Amino acid sequence: LLGVPVDIGLQVLNNVTEVTIFVLKGFTDKPELQTILFFLFLAIYLFTMMGNLVLVVLVIGDSRLHNPMYYFLSVLSFLDACYSSVITPNMLVDFISKNKVISFLGCAAQMFLAVTFGTTECFLLAAMAYDRYVAIYNPLLYSASMSPRVYVPLIVASYVGGILHASVHTVATFSLSFCASNEIRHVFCDIPPLLAISCSDTHANQLLLFYFVGAIEIVTILIVLISYAFILLAILRMRSAEGRRKVFSTCGSHLTGVSVFHGTVLFMYVRPSSSYALDHDMIVSIFYTIVIPMLNPIIYSLRNKDVKEAMKRRNYFINKGHF
Repeated sequence: LLGVPVDIGLQVLNNVTEVTIFVLKGFTDKPELQTILFFLFLAIYLFTMMGNLVLVVLVIGDSRLHNPMYYFLSVLSFLDACYSSVITPNMLVDFISKNKVISFLGCAAQMFLAVTFGTTECFLLAAMAYDRYVAIYNPLLYSASMSPRVYVPLIVASYVGGILHASVHTVATFSLSFCASNEIRHVFCDIPPLLAISCSDTHANQLLLFYFVGAIEIVTILIVLISYAFILLAILRMRSAEGRRKVFSTCGSHLTGVSVFHGTVLFMYVRPSSSYALDHDMIVSIFYTIVIPMLNPIIYSLRNKDVKEAMKRRNYFINKGHF
């Protein structure tokens, strides 16, 4: 659709103008800024893909990382790579294109995938907190308590929850009428900016967004808080300073990732619609869809001794010519 005049995206049906394509307005119309942003986000995307895929390869290839904690981490890394890929490549194309258009179905697909991966990450971070509780509170029973019959269903349930949540919002949003304007003040098809240009009554959609996202946030954050409350009790009972240091190292990275992710999601979606400011919200949504997937490999690798040692072993074998 590149190079297609924008007004072609408005089709008159039964005397009502219906949208057939959307225009993503993005950050700016200034060519010099678009060039700078193109190279900035290209660098972020390449770093995101490299960092997350390296973690996936490390977990698969190093037998010392074959335990539930690192299986969860590899799934999170794969999820972040997919999450970023839904948004960034299309945004990069828009930076160097004259007409920043996306088809109606393409917009629906992008929103569905973005919501799916975002919601799945919420559930997965909660599952990772439960995994840390099981490992630290009763380490002797960890292998039995977190067997494949437990962690595989947790991972599958996270994805199923994400798909169901995305389906609800995608159907609800794209059942609305879009007329008169097809310009989305955003860099991708997100729910609030789409509701802002609909000519239908969006009150029910806004309530749906508030209550569904709010419920998911409450449930997942409660799981994290309860898990870490028991972890704290376990830490207080530890006599070994080295044991406490190891627990803080492992749990600190997860808590950092949870705090950053949930903080931005709560700010973005769980608030009254009257407080939406699309320009500010665009920056916040860029942070949790593009920047956080880049930060997660740093958060989970720099503070994790096992991952750093796996990287050293990998580099050693590469230098020796075994790979």
